[in-house]
Amino acid sequence: MADNKDLFNAYTEDSIRSLDWREHIRLRPGMYIGKLGDGSSMDDGIYILIKEVVDNCIDEHMMGFGKQIDIKVSEHSVTVRDFGRGIPLGKVVDVVSKINTGAKYDSKAFQKSVGLNGVGTKAVNALSSYFKVSSFREGKAKVAEFERGILIKEHKEAPTTEGNGTLVTFTPDDTVFKNYHYIPDFLENQIWNYCFLNAGLTVNFNGQKYLSKNGLLDLLQRKTNPDDLRYPIIHLRGEDIEVAITHENQYGEEYYSFVNGQHTTQGGTHLAAFREAFVKTVRDFYKKDYDATDIRASICAAIAVRVQEPVFESQTKTKLGSLAVAEGGQSMKAFVLEFLSKQLDDYLHKNSAVADALKKRIEQSERERKELAGIKKLANERAKKANLHNKKLRDCRVHLNEEYTGKAKEEMGSRQKETTIFITEGDSASGSITKSRNVETQAVFSLRGKPLNCYGLTKKVVYENEEFNLLQHALNIEEGLEGLRYNNIVIATDADVDGMHIRLLMLTFFLQFFPDLVKNGHVYILETPLFRVRNKQQTIYCYSEEEKQKAVRKLGGKPEITRFKGLGEISPEEFGQFIGDDMRKAPIIPSQDMPVAKILEYYMGKNTQQRQDFIINNLRYEKDLTEAEVEN
Repeated sequence: MADNKDLFNAYTEDSIRSLDWREHIRLRPGMYIGKLGDGSSMDDGIYILIKEVVDNCIDEHMMGFGKQIDIKVSEHSVTVRDFGRGIPLGKVVDVVSKINTGAKYDSKAFQKSVGLNGVGTKAVNALSSYFKVSSFREGKAKVAEFERGILIKEHKEAPTTEGNGTLVTFTPDDTVFKNYHYIPDFLENQIWNYCFLNAGLTVNFNGQKYLSKNGLLDLLQRKTNPDDLRYPIIHLRGEDIEVAITHENQYGEEYYSFVNGQHTTQGGTHLAAFREAFVKTVRDFYKKDYDATDIRASICAAIAVRVQEPVFESQTKTKLGSLAVAEGGQSMKAFVLEFLSKQLDDYLHKNSAVADALKKRIEQSERERKELAGIKKLANERAKKANLHNKKLRDCRVHLNEEYTGKAKEEMGSRQKETTIFITEGDSASGSITKSRNVETQAVFSLRGKPLNCYGLTKKVVYENEEFNLLQHALNIEEGLEGLRYNNIVIATDADVDGMHIRLLMLTFFLQFFPDLVKNGHVYILETPLFRVRNKQQTIYCYSEEEKQKAVRKLGGKPEITRFKGLGEISPEEFGQFIGDDMRKAPIIPSQDMPVAKILEYYMGKNTQQRQDFIINNLRYEKDLTEAEVEN
């Protein structure tokens, strides 16, 4: 009781503290920009910062002001210039530093904009070590500079020759975003999405011009291989809605969904409505009750809608909430169904060749599903028994697919983004990771040896091969990505020839049967140090020969150098440092220039002369530098 009384007496007026806007953002950044990360994931915070600034430029463009956006991204600095109306000069400081301040509360100024809560640029400001905003309006300019959200200099209004618009420059705070780096492929993908959703908008990114004339049609053409399409892309536009649809030969379903120009990577009511409406429209057209999975198997589609005051499930706006409604109070489900049942039905009636090709694709999927049915049943029964005592999987406590409500939703959201499964080879490596992992968010799946090369095989092998089937169940992806249990799938193998081969075999498995896992940025390669360089005062872990030489120079003298040949050689205590907050993981990013099928054929198909020539022509060797060379 005494302890409780002490606690009671200690709870006074002094215990209550109010945080100002910047303190709250810096204390709880996950509430505003999702997870922090180092830039190795496409949804890491440093990309959200750019998105928040560019979203404002897009809103100006949508209102009819400014047809060009200039973006420059260097190693640690970002500059964004639009040519819209510019922030009203008297409100420049308020707009980027006072919470709940913005024009989007007035629906007359902004219709169907991306953000409505007045938080975006404030979060960028608070999470930047340096932030500068300049507004140009009618020959006058106003500039303000901040450090970590604190105003350090407010310039007086001055005449300018600059055209109307806004210029924002910021440097993400390296005390918040540790060891961060921008990956150009992620930025390019982000910029292309802006162009696809705003046909006619020109984005100049680091000196290169990006422009789309045909919207979502261009998006699907970029995301698909024309040789794999079963019929030409169907492109339909309506008031506040645009869709593009085709079917390929790959497994799974692939969707790109957008709301008011925002890429909703987690879907939401508009995507659920599209999937349901597509099935109903196809059934009604063919007057046949096809199974929904057969209709959608191998689909690749994009949907973009515009709604007033969209309700997103978080500040990062990756999922449209259930309250979202279309124009005039119509439910999203009814809105999408009404559009597809009219427009898609008309298209199929007018294009009989496309209708025939779609029918053949559906019936092929139906045959394949029935052929798999018996094998799936036996394999799933085996997997259920194995899951009761699955020695291959050391699971974690938090999972990506779990539903949370209320306060837990905000608190658990960032932890769900951190959920990771390491796919390891052998007992020694998996043992080290298992002992040093975070049991809350990190799981381990141990491979028995080299997995099967599944290139060119049908999905039947996923069920016939026990290891593949157990992995499929561990990930919970048999029916698609909606149930995915881990946000990050990290292949953790030795950096030797055997380890590299296992990486290739696992990537072949994912690209062959679950390509949307890779395309949606879930698959990575774990980078572990090759060397440990230390003296009595300091230990430095190095990931390359170059880093090793820098460490030798830094420590001076003759430090002890250890070369790690395998993951099993790294102690669990050391390993914990490489899979924690500073974990280095390389994302697997499919080439935009070569379709996945051709990549697999080249690397995993028959041993062709072309591949032999490539290997011979690209052979290189590394040597350890002498002390004299290090000094130079």
